[in-house]
Amino acid sequence: MRIGYGFDSHEFRSGIPLKIGGVALHHDRGLGGHSDGDVLLHAITDALLGAIAAPDIGALFPPSDAKWKGADSVIFLREALKRVSEAGYNVGNVDASLILSAPKIGPHSAAIRTRVAQLLGVHADCVGLKAKTPEGLNLENAALAHVVVLLEKSPSQRKKRKE
Repeated sequence: MRIGYGFDSHEFRSGIPLKIGGVALHHDRGLGGHSDGDVLLHAITDALLGAIAAPDIGALFPPSDAKWKGADSVIFLREALKRVSEAGYNVGNVDASLILSAPKIGPHSAAIRTRVAQLLGVHADCVGLKAKTPEGLNLENAALAHVVVLLEKSPSQRKKRKE
């Protein structure tokens, strides 16, 4: 069993779409970043990579590389999942906290949990998602994500340990 923690933050910017957890949300601004700015998928990716002591998202997909400009964050997540599998682990569950003033996440929570679960290959009840507002912290122009992930040995790896 392994545990990983991931964090990401991005500033809101006008003129770009907003994606959180792989879901497009209607909002007047999106999250800036070298890729699509999906703060939740970035934090999940780093949590997965951290759990297996792999290089982080910035090392694997450096913002200095034009190849990743505007890239879909699902690409990053899939690479992390590939590395997790190669290390002999499966995702057990994910727990995430989003911190942002707007848009309200509640109406989109089920869709985000479902999409994240699909991407991770787990049931939606294995994806926890909470949204908090940054009351009094002067973070109205940003979104932050904190994520914890539990990895479990894959069945084939558990079998090998018993032999």
